[in-house]
Amino acid sequence: MQKIIGVRFRKAGKIYLFDPGDDDINPGDLVIVDTSRGLECGEVVIGVRELPEAEKPSRYTPLIRRIHRKATRADRARVADNKQREIEAFEICKEKIREHQLKMNLINVRYTFDVNKIIFYFTAEYRIDFRELVRDLAYIFKTRIELRQVGTREEAKLIDGVGCCGRKLCCSTFLGDFAQVSIRMAKEQNLSLNPTKISGVCGRLLCCLKFESEYYHECYLANNPVYEPHQNDRVIVDDGEGRVISVNFTRNTATILLDTNKTVIVRWEDLLPADGETIVKFKPEPEPEKIIEDYEQTQEDSLPIEEEENQPIEPITPPKPSPQEKSFERKNFNQNKSTSKDNKLDDEYKDRPWINRPRKPRRPRGKFR
Repeated sequence: MQKIIGVRFRKAGKIYLFDPGDDDINPGDLVIVDTSRGLECGEVVIGVRELPEAEKPSRYTPLIRRIHRKATRADRARVADNKQREIEAFEICKEKIREHQLKMNLINVRYTFDVNKIIFYFTAEYRIDFRELVRDLAYIFKTRIELRQVGTREEAKLIDGVGCCGRKLCCSTFLGDFAQVSIRMAKEQNLSLNPTKISGVCGRLLCCLKFESEYYHECYLANNPVYEPHQNDRVIVDDGEGRVISVNFTRNTATILLDTNKTVIVRWEDLLPADGETIVKFKPEPEPEKIIEDYEQTQEDSLPIEEEENQPIEPITPPKPSPQEKSFERKNFNQNKSTSKDNKLDDEYKDRPWINRPRKPRRPRGKFR
């Protein structure tokens, strides 16, 4: 079997596997290894152990590299010198950012062990054209320059800080990689769904929600129904708060338009209403209206009323048609209907036919009923 060791290049960073060879290496030792970025100095966090056959890398993954050597006293002095250079490079880069008026926030600077490359970590809201900045930095440091844009979680990991629990951030102390955290984990743990209370320093969901999520998921009541969203509902998802645009009932997914104008597709299990309720239940279905049968009452109303002996009998008159009832008889507008005004005009000009009589008003044209 192949022997391996686990090496970490920064605190709470990802662990990489290397072949120790025949050297006697213990956890806590510093080793010089060859990486894709060049020579790096890392700390051994996993001692020598044998790699099982099932965990061996396939032909599609890179092979496990062998370490270069154990770090000597000169190598340790060089690492300390590189850390001092990183502080100076940080100040120089900030000045150049101000000169070029770039909207970017510089976070950290890392030197490789052989000073073959300098990596500048920064954050920005949008993509930035920093080609001129790279030229200036390469002219100053006379080496390869790499500017890497990171997210908010990576920023909190590099800067470090204290969380809402009063302890140092998990991502900067022991978490090697970021796990996927969903809003469903907070719901299962019966936590307040206020985004300000379940979000960390980075503005995302707390990483510690993942620690006990499996236990809570097993103990979660199976009878709790899943929240069924509707269009235009305000909901909370992992990326923030937004509005439901459309709902897919076959796949149980919903398309959310976040307040940041970003569109995401989320399953019903991973979203909650924005009203802050911890346990989401379906609204009770309205009971069907009961039809009251008034058969007996109608029968009583239809019974004949006994008339008094001396009460006069009124004649039965046909009911008048209501104004809502329309008459569908076709009206004939061609028949000659003479009015009293027309008769006066005929009598006035009867003896004088040569005088032009005033014209009668014309009947409006159109289809009338």
